[in-house]
Amino acid sequence: MPAWPLSRRDTSTERRSADAGGESFDFDGRVELARHRVFLGTSALLFFASVAMTIYLCQTMSGGMAMPGGWIMSMAWMKMQGQSWLASAASFMGMWVVMMAAMMLPALVPTLLRYRLSLRGPETIYPGALTVIAGAGYFLVWALLGAVVYPFGIFVAKAGMSSAALSRSMPIVAGLVLLLAGGLQLTAWKARQLCRCRAVPVFRQELNHGARSAWVHGIRLGTDCTLCCSGLMAILLVTGVMNLGAMALVTIAITAERLFPEPERAARGAGLVIIATGVFMIGRAMVRI
Repeated sequence: MPAWPLSRRDTSTERRSADAGGESFDFDGRVELARHRVFLGTSALLFFASVAMTIYLCQTMSGGMAMPGGWIMSMAWMKMQGQSWLASAASFMGMWVVMMAAMMLPALVPTLLRYRLSLRGPETIYPGALTVIAGAGYFLVWALLGAVVYPFGIFVAKAGMSSAALSRSMPIVAGLVLLLAGGLQLTAWKARQLCRCRAVPVFRQELNHGARSAWVHGIRLGTDCTLCCSGLMAILLVTGVMNLGAMALVTIAITAERLFPEPERAARGAGLVIIATGVFMIGRAMVRI
């Protein structure tokens, strides 16, 4: 059966429909771009707020106790006069979460943006809410790590205060930790962890749009990130958990590993610098002894 040609009226109607579709497409694109701008703007606001709060907390908790061996015990491992241990732990956890936000957001935001872009589909109604849920799961893992770090730090601090000999050996121990952390940066295990952290999320269609899927993704992302950053975070703990300079250097190293085109080179470069610093710390400690 021959196809009937479109009349001039039909052709003009089709053209108007196509133009309307193009305008709809352009409008949808502008809306999507505006949504990303809101996400990025909110992330930037959270980053700067967490940085300002971290600086404030470090200034209010500056100083510490001079220890045998020439090192300073951080105020983070001491409770204030009249403060209970529970209140001290709560104060540390609040500081820890704020500090992790300041340090991890530069590397996390591009990852969450990739996750947000993967939530395309007719079933996705609230991509912003799902992104928030994923971010909450991510920071929950870091909060749980802080809950483990605090009692360990208290134990080490009390051991150092109870024994002058042990206190004098702490700088050497810190140097050894740096050597191990730097060596970890050079391993194939570290390279595999970086690949997991930088991987673009891929989901099955039926798990693409639910709050549970977002939560599980955030937990997995946080777990991968804590494992990948374990060596760098160990450096922060032994050099001073409230040390702004150490925080800045660790943040730069973590961000470089996540965003540079060749992450393994960034990790290895950081590892070599860390090893050299560890050797210097051990040498200086041996001279003082």
